[in-house]
Amino acid sequence: MKIERLQNELVKFARERDWEQFHTPKNLAMAMSVEAAEVVELFQWLTEKQSRELPKAKVEELADELADTYIYLLRIAAHYGIDLVDAAAKKIKKSAAKYPVKKARGSARKYTEF
Repeated sequence: MKIERLQNELVKFARERDWEQFHTPKNLAMAMSVEAAEVVELFQWLTEKQSRELPKAKVEELADELADTYIYLLRIAAHYGIDLVDAAAKKIKKSAAKYPVKKARGSARKYTEF
């Protein structure tokens, strides 16, 4: 499903329930943050190995929490007319300039530390 179609489905879903009154950018951002915390919670206290090898049931929970986060992200982007694919492509270019391969390869340092 294309992003635009999904965004339209989300608008329809919210309108049918009279939820648009609650879907302000501030509230959507807060809800997205809560859902992102639920993603983090799924990994809390796991070892690195365990985090890479989640059982199927946990992967299904993760999919739900990621979907919740993505839904709120899409709603915020739609409110401001942001094309997320275009924004991501531009961000990659900005990041490439900040993190040139010769300086950043294999390093976790922030660009200001190069």
